[in-house]
Amino acid sequence: MAYDIKSFLELGKELPIVDVRTPAEFEQGHIPGAHNIPLFSNEERAVVGTLYKKQGKDIATIKGLEFVGPNMANFAKQAKKLAMDNKILVHCWRGGMRSASMAWLFNTVGLDAQTLEGGYKAYRQYIRASFEWPYKVVILGGLTGSGKTDILKEMHKMGAQFVDLEGIAHHRGSSFGQIGQGTQPTNEQFENNLAEVWMKQDAEEIIWLEDESKPMGRVRLMDNLYARMRKMPLVVIEVPRPIRAERLVVDYAALDTQLLEEALQRIGRRIGGQNLKEAVQALHDQDYLKVANITLDYYDKTYSYGIEERKDIKKIFVKTDSGDPKHNAQLILQAFEDQKAKLF
Repeated sequence: MAYDIKSFLELGKELPIVDVRTPAEFEQGHIPGAHNIPLFSNEERAVVGTLYKKQGKDIATIKGLEFVGPNMANFAKQAKKLAMDNKILVHCWRGGMRSASMAWLFNTVGLDAQTLEGGYKAYRQYIRASFEWPYKVVILGGLTGSGKTDILKEMHKMGAQFVDLEGIAHHRGSSFGQIGQGTQPTNEQFENNLAEVWMKQDAEEIIWLEDESKPMGRVRLMDNLYARMRKMPLVVIEVPRPIRAERLVVDYAALDTQLLEEALQRIGRRIGGQNLKEAVQALHDQDYLKVANITLDYYDKTYSYGIEERKDIKKIFVKTDSGDPKHNAQLILQAFEDQKAKLF
């Protein structure tokens, strides 16, 4: 039996999902939590694909059987170890021969193996469309160093829904954003991981997102999600610059000096040659506050322009004299509660 994508993902909350595509395909992107039992290696898949194009399906199928035959027992053993209550879910790229063949094998050895109609391709179409679901979204904005991510995390503790774009991307959104954040996923896997969190949100409640640019290091926000974010109501936290500069020092001063210098070089043309020279010298002199203020000159202008550009967007501005994320989270939630009628 082949399940539609919605039913397949629902069952996948309880049952193991086996992705039988090649290791390279799996690494590029997969359903979060899925296990890879590849029917073909990367090289074998290339051989079979070439034969299919040049000599037809029958010749390619025979070659595929030559590759698969010696590995069938191993495939079955792996599946039996993964199965839950003797049940397992299987998919390939389009829901065709690869998943059907593996499901047949698993069923032959006594498992209840079911497949995904349309395969991973259907999954990708489904998750990309999910970013157009009719959720109520509010964006938290603020100048660099305002502590937006930590504020949103505190709001989440207080009961607000928050999708942590930066946490999922492993990137904090600026030239310095990759430092100390671990390895970023592929762009495809970023979308998959984000969709997994997104689809769990309660449609009856507000979802808070941090204001982000489309590129976040090596990954990018999907076009439909980014376009939607640019049209959503905006709550802007206004934190005094000295507090923001000190926060940047706390966040970045302990990180690798070479990586910080490389980040400065990436924005060198935009901050100007003399400012770059001064910032690099200050970095090596461990005058981190000076580095922070030079970079804030650039980032403040850029972000302020972005805010002004969204003239037709409904906005709430929340002033604070504190750098404490918990305090600012309470201010934002109160301001939102008092003024939300003007946003929706």
